[in-house]
Amino acid sequence: MELSQSLPKARVQIAHPALAMLGLMIGSFVGMFSETALNIALPSLMAALNVSQGTIQWLVTGYMLVIGICMPLSSLLSKRFATKKIVLFALGAFALGAIISATASVFPVVLVGRMMQGIGTGLILPLMFSVAMQIFPPQRLGTVMGLAALVIMFAPAIGPTVTGILLGVASWHAIFWLFVPFLVVAFILAAIAMDTAFEQKAVPVDWLSILLSTIGFAGIVVGTSMASDAGWLSARVLLALVVGIAALAVYATRQLHDQAPMLNLHVFQNRAFTTGTLLVMLDFGVILASMYLLPQYLQRVMNLPVAMVGIAMLPGGVVNALVSALAGRMYDRFGAKWLTRGGFIIAMLGVLILLMTNADSSLGQVIAGHIVLMIGAPLAMSPAQTYGLNSLNGAESADGSAVLNTLQQIVGAVATAVATSMLAVGGRQAAGAAGWTVGAHYGFIFVLIIAAVAFVISFAVRGKVKSQDVPVK
Repeated sequence: MELSQSLPKARVQIAHPALAMLGLMIGSFVGMFSETALNIALPSLMAALNVSQGTIQWLVTGYMLVIGICMPLSSLLSKRFATKKIVLFALGAFALGAIISATASVFPVVLVGRMMQGIGTGLILPLMFSVAMQIFPPQRLGTVMGLAALVIMFAPAIGPTVTGILLGVASWHAIFWLFVPFLVVAFILAAIAMDTAFEQKAVPVDWLSILLSTIGFAGIVVGTSMASDAGWLSARVLLALVVGIAALAVYATRQLHDQAPMLNLHVFQNRAFTTGTLLVMLDFGVILASMYLLPQYLQRVMNLPVAMVGIAMLPGGVVNALVSALAGRMYDRFGAKWLTRGGFIIAMLGVLILLMTNADSSLGQVIAGHIVLMIGAPLAMSPAQTYGLNSLNGAESADGSAVLNTLQQIVGAVATAVATSMLAVGGRQAAGAAGWTVGAHYGFIFVLIIAAVAFVISFAVRGKVKSQDVPVK
């Protein structure tokens, strides 16, 4: 009894933290699942909606664009409004957007619904992590963050599998209908169990900062998305990138000098948070680029039907789930240092296996490479995320979560766009399956470089960080 009384408590006490967290996790799972679920359906959507490859890609990058715009606002909103209201609004927006896309028959309407879904994910995802830091005690955070990382890693990994099987028996409309019942369950759980997790105060709204962040993220995502069709050195791509980077630079300067910043970028003065954030960003880039390349590779090079593509990616998705669940518990015991280093080594090995495949390779070799990659990437993800966020105090945790998840989504969008460009480069060098093979290999080389950079950065990790247990009034 004395031992339990001596253990530190959660920063904020709510009646049913597990149920509240479950609602956030289900909402976040649907959001992350949605990031890759459409990858395998893009050829079907192109034909059904009569649009080009560059246009249909906007269902992926447009979704990420809205996420990137909304995420910086999550910290501001969490200080001005009750957490429950924000969560219910986000889940409602996602469900409405899913219904709009599911019932649409023309591309613009599908895209509008898709971007509404991005509003939900952009608000829910950072709240999942920042609320967890508030409502669970430090000794349980490793396990809880491991489950949160399971959402981040497993959902995009299983997306192509579920979509492939679904497309084998139904139309693309069913993908969006699939989201709705899960969102309804998440909405009910949040309505019952969620409570305010952050101190409420009248934080002023900096409309100029909101405009700058919107222009900045839009410029980067739009520029990288156009690059696959126009080329990275085209005038419009360079203009979009320059405008985006310049706007973000002005935005960052404004946040650092503002008395009440919309997003507290001073969290980067914390070395552990900076290291953890960089590792999470790069790890997510590895995952999203791979999840974009693999379905295309299996369809275009291995000539698998869409349903079989989903089944072929299932073993990697299952392994991803198991490793993600274990990684959180392993962090509680061992810290982040060796888990992040080992994870990125294993991920690089998986990419090398994929680089050795071609049209004549066995399907088993591709599946093996995917499985190895799905061991390494989640092994590093949860420890890196917990290592970074656990170094922040209660007042900073919402800002840190918003910063981390925003940058993660931007890197994911850029990585997906680069992977698309690599496929296009390969297609210009050779025709048919040979071109797709060359392009996919270029893409996997890009993924290998990301993993190698992350491995080098992982040497800055210094074991387990103690939670900065600063209570919120």
